Amino acid sequence: MAIRIALVDDHTLFRQSLAHLLQLQQGFKIAMEASSGIDFLAQLAQCSELPDITLIDIDMPGMNGIELNEKLHDLYPTIRVIVLSIYTQERIIAKMIMAGASTYLFKNCEQEELIQAVHAVYKTGFYVNKAVFAAMQNVKHNTSPNVKLTNIPVHLTNRETEILRLICQEHSNPEIAEMLFLSVRTVEGHRNSLLLKTGCKNTAGLVLFAIRFSIFVA
Repeated sequence: MAIRIALVDDHTLFRQSLAHLLQLQQGFKIAMEASSGIDFLAQLAQCSELPDITLIDIDMPGMNGIELNEKLHDLYPTIRVIVLSIYTQERIIAKMIMAGASTYLFKNCEQEELIQAVHAVYKTGFYVNKAVFAAMQNVKHNTSPNVKLTNIPVHLTNRETEILRLICQEHSNPEIAEMLFLSVRTVEGHRNSLLLKTGCKNTAGLVLFAIRFSIFVA
């Protein structure tokens, strides 16, 4: 089954060139194109089959990528967001990941990295490159007042910590279940518990949390 990809960028030539590049890749299908966040949301409201992954720009008229990212997480949480932007500031990268994006790429990235990111996000829900990793480590994290001695703002059980590390190593729920001799349902329960405890919105957020608090070192 092909990975259904949507492109949201107000620069027509760039968007069309990107669509052509991705369409040439085996297993990719361009499901939708939009010139703005508002246009994209209108198309989603009318479509019968949602895209799996959406590549979005940040600087767009009407509704920017930051707003669109938040809207997609609230309205269409199954759509995984890859941000493709010219902005390199770590605070923007971390903000987008914490708001639900699965990864963040620069527009001057190599074609191979873009393709790798799409595959990784489709399979695991996140992709961490050097820029994302640096942002995760260096941007201050807003912790709750009840910070433990370990500096982790929540209490994680040993099992939750173990599963979180395996998630960061890009293992799927079935793979983790097999490795730990657990049922897939049990692993899913631990993953949901991690999301609730940490306040993260998705797998990428969990990875950010784990790296920020040195639970996982890439």
